[in-house]
Amino acid sequence: MDTSALWQRYQTWLYYHEGLEMYLDVSRMRFEPEQIESLKPKFDKAFKDMEELERGAIANPDENRMVGHYWLRDPDLAPSEEIKQEILQPLTQIETFAQKILAGTLKPPQAAKFTDILSIGIGGSALGPQFVAQALASDFPPLEIHFIDNSDPAGIDSVLARIGNRLKSTLVIVISKSGSTPEPRNGMQEVKHAYERQGLNFARHAVATTMPGSKLDRQAKTEGWLEVFPMQDWVGGRTSEMSSVGLLPAALQGIDIRAMLAGAKEMDAATRIRDFKNNPAALLAFCWYCAGNGKGTKDMVILPYKDSLLLFSRYLQQLVMESLGKEKDLDGNVVNQGIAVYGNKGSTDQHAYVQQLREGIANFFATFIEVLEDRQGTSIELEPGITSGDYLSGFLQGTRQALYENHRDSITITIPQVNPRTVGALIALYERAVGLYASLVNINAYHQPGVEAGKKAAASILELQKQVMEAIASAKEPIDLATLAQQAGASKQVEAVYKIVRHLEANNRGIVIQGDRAKPSNLKVTAG
Repeated sequence: MDTSALWQRYQTWLYYHEGLEMYLDVSRMRFEPEQIESLKPKFDKAFKDMEELERGAIANPDENRMVGHYWLRDPDLAPSEEIKQEILQPLTQIETFAQKILAGTLKPPQAAKFTDILSIGIGGSALGPQFVAQALASDFPPLEIHFIDNSDPAGIDSVLARIGNRLKSTLVIVISKSGSTPEPRNGMQEVKHAYERQGLNFARHAVATTMPGSKLDRQAKTEGWLEVFPMQDWVGGRTSEMSSVGLLPAALQGIDIRAMLAGAKEMDAATRIRDFKNNPAALLAFCWYCAGNGKGTKDMVILPYKDSLLLFSRYLQQLVMESLGKEKDLDGNVVNQGIAVYGNKGSTDQHAYVQQLREGIANFFATFIEVLEDRQGTSIELEPGITSGDYLSGFLQGTRQALYENHRDSITITIPQVNPRTVGALIALYERAVGLYASLVNINAYHQPGVEAGKKAAASILELQKQVMEAIASAKEPIDLATLAQQAGASKQVEAVYKIVRHLEANNRGIVIQGDRAKPSNLKVTAG
């Protein structure tokens, strides 16, 4: 296609939201007019499905839950007054609490003021707050935030080491919907132990974000934690950034949470328009469908050309992949749906994997995130008439062109600057696109049976470990792995038993392995 035809295609398909000053360019996606017509019935159904979702339909049948994260930024849409208050009351609670912390009227027992936040969560309870902190917190926020988002002991030690003697002025936020999810529970216990080692009262530094009546809720109230913030039953982890999960840490960092909510609300309104050409979320879903033939055959590469948006691709990995990665469709057919998401940032990628994107396997489509404002204030000229921001813009345009010339498709989203309003709008845009795409391919975006299966498998391994340790303790002489597995009641799980004892030995847990490590079947295990 020649440049004049491309220019015309750009103008034909350009979407612009005047209020948000946001552009969406899908002109470099090679879809055909007949694809538009063929998908109209699917889009009619998708728009209807979204309307039913917002009216309060049960969207997660596994847990008999509504899915109402859209109500968080527009409480008037909530299907009942009770649910509306479930949104408004926590928002007021968050703002009141943050004001007390930032003003120093609520302070730790052994410091004049809280200086740091330690957020303990997993999945969406960590990814959303991490992304927003990277994108929107100032260089010197009123409280510096740290995250424990894994059960890696060395990682936990590293975070605590960086906090150091500021632990006495650190506010700990423990985020867990049920209160029994292993990763946040483990992190909380590790951090509580760290406070006790320093002679500090953990409860006077801790707040919980959880469902009312959960195990964590009961613990926090029994131990006298500073505050408990509610999580709504109808908000899933990957769509929880606009709930207490994301708004509390954002408010404590001085981020304008009302502006985030306003941006999301404005984008939600734009994505309710039934004409998909004038609906940015529908345009995205349409492009994803066409690129991957409705089967996710192409990966989604997210390339934000702004350092502060570095974590956007990581945030979208969970939102898109957990929502769309499903074995079966709504009719019970095995479809193995999903779209793989990865990315980094521009122009770093020009010196990393853009080489493969342009010349390697064409199994992806790219999404460029462009930010028009270079910086606060003026830029120096690196050469006559050219600034570093001009270079960044040139790199983006050049990469987009180079990919298209080699038959690699791309989408470009342009925002005026990175601020709470535009970040809220970006989050809402992708949440809505995921919902529409899920309807197009006839899957449920709001449950995650694969995640639950992984949790159950992990629990079974930990139970097996207890049985293995009991068997070793009762053995009077070194025992081979097959016999050990049999005595632990797991004769068909010899490999799992082997990996358990290998891990225990490496951590000095009273286990000794004897024999040739290259021949596991000949090894013997003893207590020691």
